Amino acid sequence: QPPQAVSGSEAVVLSLLQGGVRTVFGYPGGAIMPVYDALFEYDHQIRHILVRHEQGSIHAAQGYARASGRPGVCIATSGPGATNLITGIADAKMDSTPVVCITGQVPSKMLGSDAFQETDIISVSAPLTKWNYQITRPEEIPEVTAKALYIARSGRPGPVLIDITKNAQIGTLDYRPVNVDHVRGYRPRPTLEPQSIEAGARLIDQSRKPFVLVGQGVLLSEAQDELRTLVE
Repeated sequence: QPPQAVSGSEAVVLSLLQGGVRTVFGYPGGAIMPVYDALFEYDHQIRHILVRHEQGSIHAAQGYARASGRPGVCIATSGPGATNLITGIADAKMDSTPVVCITGQVPSKMLGSDAFQETDIISVSAPLTKWNYQITRPEEIPEVTAKALYIARSGRPGPVLIDITKNAQIGTLDYRPVNVDHVRGYRPRPTLEPQSIEAGARLIDQSRKPFVLVGQGVLLSEAQDELRTLVE
């Protein structure tokens, strides 16, 4: 497919569509307005649900993800808009819910200058996300968005955050669709340790009143049959 000259904000919407996203939740603000302008042009393909507070957008995205099995996507502006997502991000991390947060950011030349509504959301969200990334060039948008959707839903699902500077949103690029099914250095399935499994088996064998506490990880992994075998 030949490249398509588009703005960075339009590339965000096209990348979400390429990743199968058809519903997003959000609340507009100055640093993310270019993306909202692009969403307006694609309202026949992607549905935006306006919330009354950014925290509502991520909790709605969580509920959507839990109900549909697909990543939930929420959108917020920079500064207080982005920080209002933190409680939901922490909740998604604890509950293994696939959520992709897209936040606006001040222009890259103003980063670190204490500009109006600038918050280092990358540092703030780092302990609570599976992965986060700050986009400063429009050319990065297709691949980073595809990575975010893949990382959010693969392995143990969880939250991912993309922070996009305003110059990256209004800049242009030659857009090509990107699909990601592997990220170097990212291992969605943990390495098994036979010694730990054997130690756990010994503890179970020695227990007098075994008690099995099961979480939704069994459902996410589709491991119901294995669980039944273990219990029996």
